Amino acid sequence: MDWIVDLLRSHPELAIFLTLAIGFWIGKIKIGGFGLGIVTSVLLVGVLVGQLDIPVTGPLKSVFFLLFLFAIGYKVGPQFFRGLKKDGLPQVYFAVLVCVACLAVTWILAKLMGYNAGEAAGLLSGAQTISAVIGVAGDTIQSLSISKEEQESMINIIPVAYAVTYIFGTAGSAWILASIGPRLLGGIDKVKQACRDLESKMGGGDLSDAPGYINPDTPVVFRAYRVGNSWFEGGKSVVQLEVYFQQQNKRIFVERVRQNGKIIDNVAPDLVLNINDEVVLSGRRESVIGEEKWIGDEVVDDVLLNFPVEVLTVFCSKKEVAGKTIEEVRKLSFMHGVSVRKISRGGVNIPILPGTTIDRGDTLNIVGLSREAELAAQHIGVAGKADNVTDMVFVGIGILLGGIIGSLAVKIGGVPISLSTSGGALIAGLVFGWIRSHHPNIGNIPESSLWILNNVGLNMFIAVVGITAGPSFVKGFSEIGPMMFLIGAIATTIPLIIGLLLAKYVFHFHPALALGCCAGARTTTAALGAVEEAVGSETPALGYTVTYAIGNTLLIIWGVVIVLLCS
Repeated sequence: MDWIVDLLRSHPELAIFLTLAIGFWIGKIKIGGFGLGIVTSVLLVGVLVGQLDIPVTGPLKSVFFLLFLFAIGYKVGPQFFRGLKKDGLPQVYFAVLVCVACLAVTWILAKLMGYNAGEAAGLLSGAQTISAVIGVAGDTIQSLSISKEEQESMINIIPVAYAVTYIFGTAGSAWILASIGPRLLGGIDKVKQACRDLESKMGGGDLSDAPGYINPDTPVVFRAYRVGNSWFEGGKSVVQLEVYFQQQNKRIFVERVRQNGKIIDNVAPDLVLNINDEVVLSGRRESVIGEEKWIGDEVVDDVLLNFPVEVLTVFCSKKEVAGKTIEEVRKLSFMHGVSVRKISRGGVNIPILPGTTIDRGDTLNIVGLSREAELAAQHIGVAGKADNVTDMVFVGIGILLGGIIGSLAVKIGGVPISLSTSGGALIAGLVFGWIRSHHPNIGNIPESSLWILNNVGLNMFIAVVGITAGPSFVKGFSEIGPMMFLIGAIATTIPLIIGLLLAKYVFHFHPALALGCCAGARTTTAALGAVEEAVGSETPALGYTVTYAIGNTLLIIWGVVIVLLCS
């Protein structure tokens, strides 16, 4: 056993990866639908490993934290700046007020309890579930004009307070928004009905016959039929057949035709179909199956049905699509035969309804014949498969410039105040993410790479924090644990209640948007999932993305502010 301890002390990098492995494993475990989460699990495992007195030196912690913050900014940048437009301003104002409430309530409670800057920062980080505050606050504490011993003591207490308050910060937020939230907005039944009304207003209802709005679990199918119905006598063009389908509220496309033994791949709209021709139709399974009842007998032909179908992930950047609703987009000529499976905005899936607006920076998952899907991708933006290599020049320059700007300090009352390099990296990520949404040929960071920068970057930082704070963690926990948990619960609850009341009485948001906006402003994705389950609708996600971008930015910056207010 001693040799393992000696090995970890000699090679602290191995201790970090041990912490990551065990932390990620524990973080995935859920009991009764509740789990600690990855970040908290990594922190606690790091604390346990840190009991072995493992020294971790060098800039490793800061490097991974800067990568994480840049990735966060990059992901939400398009939504952040979109929110500054006229139609998004109410949600921006709302998110700002909620974030101010989070800061004010935390500061007041910290003052009442006599907490130092480290304890206050940990309270803010855990109660508002914003893990990045740990790093931002730590950087700010290091700039204070106090002794190294005081700085170290404050920095080491931050993860303790975070760990104590984070559990209710996450689980409590989900419970408050999913259970208490609907009651404050008029009752769960009223909110559910309001969600259904919103879906109907946006053109929702039964979309089962519309392959342009498909669920990923409901596949598009391709079936072949031999034309035999008298309706085709004298000939009917392809466009006439597809218009007939539309009149039946079915979006079914003719993808391939066999005439006189010859297969036609590029089917022209004016191609005339006659008796005994064979046609390949595409559409949702429930739409296409059964068309033989009037078209003719179904044909099982491996040659006729052997053609490439492609699923593409497309980054939206073209004016041709951005700002239009899904209903408007699917009527465009290049969407012939192409279906939308999923829309992701800032990492959150938004409901696919006819009235849903597509924004720059959205990621669309589309499916169709290779030639049709690729044509649609060209008109929408850039297909993800085109380049899966991260533009490290873009990332490196972004973090460098952000760090330089963040390091610049302004003295107020003799006290140097700055965003720090971490805050600068976040701001740079926002700007560079916005640039990417308008110029998709530069600054590519694939979704998988972004996940690495985001999750591994943060948790590598948290692992080092836990290992470093390990020796003093137990003592700190015993001193502040029970009371800090109670104070954290209060700090979590009050801003959420304020947010719900603001949404209802000041901003007059739709109940679905009110719940989504509250979850977004508090950057709690778990709460969004709980809300969507409670109301039986995905419409709350429509209020989540803009407020999440604003909340993520301000709450991280509050890490600087809370230290200055409490020092």
